[in-house]
Amino acid sequence: MDTRFDMFGNEIAAKFAKRFAGAGLVIQQSPLPKSTQELVSLRASQINGCGWCIDMHTKEAAAAGETTTRLHLVAAWRESTVFTEAERAALALAEEGTRLADAHHGVSDETWAQVRKHYDDDRIAALVALVALINAANRLAVIVHQQGGSYEPGMFAAAFN
Repeated sequence: MDTRFDMFGNEIAAKFAKRFAGAGLVIQQSPLPKSTQELVSLRASQINGCGWCIDMHTKEAAAAGETTTRLHLVAAWRESTVFTEAERAALALAEEGTRLADAHHGVSDETWAQVRKHYDDDRIAALVALVALINAANRLAVIVHQQGGSYEPGMFAAAFN
């Protein structure tokens, strides 16, 4: 499968990507822990089958010090012991916020209560925005068949500095 369209090589797409990256910068600079940001992004990307984003967030997380054990277990976080209660709440929110078509109710009250228990308003704002943003990024990459495997840590940030 070849990439259908170069989202970085078209003027309109590049303008959009720059603004999209700016929205991501707001989240990156928030008090939501970097590890949580990467785990949530990785989990949503796994659900959406986005090879580019799985590649990016796995490598960014590893570069930031995330362990291989935790990265390998993100897809089965419910059946593992390596995630904190706060991370588990964030991963549940990521799954329910990503699987809107599968779960007609969206994010459950139970999951929301767990998120409220572990995160303050600033972290919740960043977490909700992150789930929305990574789902949009997944859709962009999947639509154009952006392939995973070639990403290097820091590559995306460098493209927009």
